Amino acid sequence: MSKAYDLEERLISFAADVVLVFDKPAKTYASKYYAEQLIRSSGSVSLNFSEFAGAGTEKDKINKLRIALKEIKECNNNLRIQLKANLGNAESLTSLQDEAEQIVRILVAIINKR
Repeated sequence: MSKAYDLEERLISFAADVVLVFDKPAKTYASKYYAEQLIRSSGSVSLNFSEFAGAGTEKDKINKLRIALKEIKECNNNLRIQLKANLGNAESLTSLQDEAEQIVRILVAIINKR
């Protein structure tokens, strides 16, 4: 299995984990707002990374990676806000945030190598 495939699967798993944690009725406006945005941005990370693999030019590949990086940083900040505002289960949020931070580092490394 190639490293790109492993990362793609990891990004899909991250998006799926977000859905599993937040696929329940929200109790407050804030928890609904941040949950919905997190679901969108986590899915976008995976989708943009898969587009990276099929991009035609190096410039397009870098652009897709940068979009994925922007989206995972958004996920990370969203999770930090939810943690500080006590909007969900701290253990689940912390686990997702840890994974988001690791993905940020991986994507930065890939971009810097190009």
